[in-house]
Amino acid sequence: MNRDFIRFERPADRVARIVLARDDMRNAQNTQLLYELNDAFDEAACNDDISVIILAADGDHFSAGHDITEFDFKKNIDAYETVGVWSGFHGEGVEALYAREREIYLEFSERWRNIPKPTIAEVQGMAIAGALLLIWPCDLIVAAEDARFLDNTVEMGVGGVEYFAHVGELGPRKAKEYLFTADWITAEEAHRLGMVNHVVAPEKLSADTLALAQRIAKKPLFALKLAKEAANTMEDAAGRVAGMKNAFHLHHLAHSHNMVRFGMPVDPSGVPEKIRDKIMKHVAVLKGER
Repeated sequence: MNRDFIRFERPADRVARIVLARDDMRNAQNTQLLYELNDAFDEAACNDDISVIILAADGDHFSAGHDITEFDFKKNIDAYETVGVWSGFHGEGVEALYAREREIYLEFSERWRNIPKPTIAEVQGMAIAGALLLIWPCDLIVAAEDARFLDNTVEMGVGGVEYFAHVGELGPRKAKEYLFTADWITAEEAHRLGMVNHVVAPEKLSADTLALAQRIAKKPLFALKLAKEAANTMEDAAGRVAGMKNAFHLHHLAHSHNMVRFGMPVDPSGVPEKIRDKIMKHVAVLKGER
């Protein structure tokens, strides 16, 4: 796959660095970027000469989340070989929206979380909503001191982003406060809560992340895979997968409710007017009017 928005680097022996390279859009995630990212993760996962994968981003901010300027997503997804088998990307009603979000949000994030090699997110600046779907699946997170994390979906009438890892990342009480208030979490608070492994000076972010990756890459790859599998399986045995699927279905119940009540998949009272117009263009696509 040709990659316009993703850069694949080999900064050190046994280390791959995948970079979001759409900083002119604050690394907002459209369909193309996400399929390119998935392709890059597959390349790193299948290369036996790579033991550790870093996920980084160009620019001042890690990612502004989902790209809401991509209106004709029904057509755009046809350009890619899909990963899941749910299909229905051209369905009527809410079927197309559900199918697309299941494919490129929930199922992509699950695939990345289950890559058998250690992954490290390298985060600077703002990480908004959909950005969490890229960060949380990683095993470790190194954040710059200026990093901030936001899930403001409750403001828009939805109960949380599609990959609902909030409780596992923050603990139940802080997760609820985070969702209810739609407030930012700073890098320092994220570190205190256990969501972030290390907080470093912005100018040292890439170097310190790479140093951590190199320390890990010296270990036997098979042992690293076994350790990750053991830890992930303990989380899954505690109900993570069932909870994630339930949260995704509730996410789409919110979309359906908002479509019936407001004529758009979000509550317009929590959406800036300039964004509202863009969302209505999505609605036109869903209704087959464009």
